[in-house]
Amino acid sequence: MKTQNVSRTVLAAGVGAVLAATALLYVPEFVGQDPPPPPSPAERATTAAHAGAQAALPDLAALITDREKWLRAHPDDDASWADLGAAYTERGTRLGDVRDYPRAERALRRSLAERPAARGNLTAQLGLGALAGARGDWRTAKEWGERVRKADPRRWPAYPVLMDAYNGLGEYEAARKAMETLEELHTGAVVRTRAAQTYRDRGWREDADAAALDAAALAETDAEKAASLSRLGDLAWERGEPEEALARYGSALRLVRDHGPSLAGRARSLAALGRTGEALRDWRAALARLPLPEYVLEAGELSESLGLAGDARALYERLRTGTWARGEVALALLDADHGDPAAAVARMRAEWARGHRSVRVADALGWALYRSGQPKEALEYAKRATDEGLRSALFTYHLGEIERALEQTGPARRHLTEALRINPGFSPLLAPKATDALTALGEPPEELPKELRRPPEPEPKPPSAETPKARQP
Repeated sequence: MKTQNVSRTVLAAGVGAVLAATALLYVPEFVGQDPPPPPSPAERATTAAHAGAQAALPDLAALITDREKWLRAHPDDDASWADLGAAYTERGTRLGDVRDYPRAERALRRSLAERPAARGNLTAQLGLGALAGARGDWRTAKEWGERVRKADPRRWPAYPVLMDAYNGLGEYEAARKAMETLEELHTGAVVRTRAAQTYRDRGWREDADAAALDAAALAETDAEKAASLSRLGDLAWERGEPEEALARYGSALRLVRDHGPSLAGRARSLAALGRTGEALRDWRAALARLPLPEYVLEAGELSESLGLAGDARALYERLRTGTWARGEVALALLDADHGDPAAAVARMRAEWARGHRSVRVADALGWALYRSGQPKEALEYAKRATDEGLRSALFTYHLGEIERALEQTGPARRHLTEALRINPGFSPLLAPKATDALTALGEPPEELPKELRRPPEPEPKPPSAETPKARQP
């Protein structure tokens, strides 16, 4: 490996929090001299990356500038190309800016050109896996991650890449095994955050909350702590506690005032509490900071629920015409509920055919089939989405509506009730529809349906006078 500077040592670490593909640590050249000056922003970013922590966005930008400048003079430095590619991926993911992804790919491919995979350039390979995951190309992410794991099974940053890929492909048992290996190899906030996500996906809410609290306590940077607190807010929101969620998001925003996921989470919580003016304000701020496709859809549906038809149409059009990474599910739900359900079915069938069989894809495909008039086929996918373990009010509502269309009255009533119990404010547009659907179903009958009743046992016949007596012993 070519060295970049005598005062810094390249520490290859793979891709944990994406930028952890490589990291550089400052090393004093002489013992006994005055303490070194405080680390520069670029050095802070690389130190955070080495620990698997999130760097502050200004530090990440400084790291990109530092590597770009260095590589203009040293274009054959494979490690710095890998650094740069991983940093582009991280920035693109955290800002929702897909323009960084082609830059990341060029940098990572250049790293492999300077030092091919056959010569052990695992950091660039892992960077390409993280990039594929950021783009939602789960098969490619899996291929790169498994290639790195085979070459170095103890390289812990490979496992978050693999977990994302396995989850995107619906290979949940493989994802859980990758989580177990990660816990054996590494500790810290990044691992506890991943554990919280795994527990949440299995429906283990208390365990998820405990792991997310651990992650917040172990966080080493404000950016990482804000991300952990935002995850705690998400967990509170999903279990129908908007006040608790609001407090968690507020704590995150005090650390990073424009933290995109926390702005979006606060908007959801405010809407559930009826503070819709503030919710609209926060959605505008969230979309300015982190314009993810699911955020655009949620903001549009809040506007529609408030009768702001023009604002809703503008947001839906923004979603339809934008360039998105990992936007297929949001686009399908948009078409299913606000456009062309047949197009939503075609979109989700294509995702399914690509092997993208996560619960999110299963739910969206089931809902699109239902909205296009195919509830019988929809039921299979809706059940698959809810059977894995994730307690989602939206998924459960979709299942209940599909069952209602099939005249499965008992299961429909049960699942619609469950959706509102999980999170009464899960959607400003759909939660009221769940309530209306329950009202339309009416109260359950006092008696069991005929098909569920036990047939009466036949009365014993009295002994006939002609029946012979039992033989005496």
